[in-house]
Amino acid sequence: MIIGVPRELKDHETRVGLVPAGVGELTSLGHTVLVETGAGHASFFDDEEYRRQGGEIITTAKELWGRAEMVCKVKEPIEPEYRFFRPGLMLFTYLHLAPLPELTDELLQREVTAIAYETVVGPQGGLPLLEPMSEVAGRLAVQVGAQYMERRYGGRGLLLGGVPGVPPARVLVLGGGIVGTNAAKIAVGMGAVVTVADRSATRLRQLDDLFGGRVLSLAANPTTIAEAVREADLVVGAVLIPGASAPKLVSSAMVTQMKRGAVIVDVAIDQGGCIETAHPTTHTHPSYVVHDVVHYCVTNMPAAVPRTSTLALTNATFAYVRQLADLGLAAAVGNDAGLLAGVNTHRGELTCAAVASAQNRPHRALTELL
Repeated sequence: MIIGVPRELKDHETRVGLVPAGVGELTSLGHTVLVETGAGHASFFDDEEYRRQGGEIITTAKELWGRAEMVCKVKEPIEPEYRFFRPGLMLFTYLHLAPLPELTDELLQREVTAIAYETVVGPQGGLPLLEPMSEVAGRLAVQVGAQYMERRYGGRGLLLGGVPGVPPARVLVLGGGIVGTNAAKIAVGMGAVVTVADRSATRLRQLDDLFGGRVLSLAANPTTIAEAVREADLVVGAVLIPGASAPKLVSSAMVTQMKRGAVIVDVAIDQGGCIETAHPTTHTHPSYVVHDVVHYCVTNMPAAVPRTSTLALTNATFAYVRQLADLGLAAAVGNDAGLLAGVNTHRGELTCAAVASAQNRPHRALTELL
């Protein structure tokens, strides 16, 4: 198979879809790997490293997309890349289509087979290609939140862990999954008073055991969330419904009751956000203020630490890349029901029920189209 690795175009997206070691393994198996010049530069993988591993360095995105049978990216394509779509092209990347009807239209109209990292299901359940970036984003959320609590960023001027004689900040984490657990780890480590809210009593018990009682657990409902949001200095949105739009757990009215200079970091913004006042931002313009509350809603947070993020991501994605390259789509998804769940569009049809529900569109089972 001919596999293409383009340079990412999204604002400050510094990760890359394959590392040189992965390229070397694919080429040793007889596959051709095209790498756009500079694709790995921001993650500190230079063109020469890819070339030494058998990669072919391509100078233009047009040539790369035109020759590749499968394109491996990190983030969803943006408008300048739509012109490269064509029938039969396989695209393997994070897509987060639920809040992106325009991209969904383009993939359907141009009959692209789009496989979303975030909806691939692992052998034991879970989302193995989302988990590494959820770990990074959860940890970054608290680092970023602590920074934006500084006065120069519009925050309350609080040190997250406080000092002797001055109490630490209060951190509320909405959701006890991978993002929320990692956010809580960092917040506890920095000395904050941490509360994790989740609807699952079982998950709250697990977190209580994991943290040895150092994290307060909260059974989530509109009343308890409103009270906790009002007291929080930092709120981390960490809610996920695979493939679907995130539920709005914090209303605009709740935000009006927050402390002046409090900070919200909505990690769920890729799926539309779980805070009503949140909207997507970029690394160039990362934050804004609503109701005197600082909002940080960057949709590709892990790009802030691209070396760590690229290695963590490709450690998880590579086995699936190889499976698709070695077997082709039909055989690969036939052997792996979890990979089948990752296919969001195929031959002009929407094949992901969660995206269909979010966008009020019809969908068909992929097995009917193969």
